[in-house]
This record gives sequence, C-alpha cells and structure tokens, in this order.
Amino acid sequence: MSPLSHADLRQFTGSLERFRHPLNPRVIYTPGVQYLAEQAGAYWLLDVIVSYFDSPEMTKAIEADQRLGEMQFWRLEVHETGGAEVLCNADAGETAVIQQSIPFTDFPLEYADIWAAFDGKHWTLYLPSEH
Repeated sequence: MSPLSHADLRQFTGSLERFRHPLNPRVIYTPGVQYLAEQAGAYWLLDVIVSYFDSPEMTKAIEADQRLGEMQFWRLEVHETGGAEVLCNADAGETAVIQQSIPFTDFPLEYADIWAAFDGKHWTLYLPSEH
C-alpha cells in the first residue's frame, strides 16, 4: 500500500454514492471520506466527529452560533510528538468550538479536513474537494 497523500484526496470531486455511519444512521459520508478512513486506518476519526452530533457540547455550540447547525468544518491536526487535535469550527480561521486531544495517532498526513453539512435529515461528511 502506498502512502496516502493530499493529492490522492483531491481526486475525489463528488459522487452520489454514500456510506452510512454505523454509530449514527443520520450520518452519511462520501467515497472520499471512505477512502481517507480506509487508507489511513482512521475510521476512529469518523467516530470522533460523529460522537459530537447531538452531544451537549455541540448543542451549546449551535445555540451560540447557529451556522454550526447547518455546516461544520472539522480538522485533524497531527503533531510531531505523535499526538493530534480534532477541531471543529463554523468557518475557516475561527476559534474551534470543539477541540479533542488524541494522545497518539499514526495518521499518515500532517492534517486532514472533513466538512459536514446538514440537509434537514442527514449530516453528510465529505472532503473539501467533494463540495
């Protein structure tokens, strides 16, 4: 298996195919997110993101900024020390409303972005290139 690259992820530009997350049937995700999780061994990252939907932390964040009820920008930032942070905000450059430390990961990239959009029925996770 060759190492995962950002160029690999940019090849995903949209598809009608969706995968349903096993922990929350209201969450679906695209082939690009499926590829990221599979190639990086990072289904755990999807689980982290999904665990915040309908959580007290996210409910409070949505009350403070209603944009989060429609669109969320998630980022995994990997540190040289082997740990990482999972961050969520309402728009690029804004302070994270959700931040979770991951003590160790072997995630192969220095970062990964996953966007989440709510259509009134489902949250869809997708790569920025799939927007």
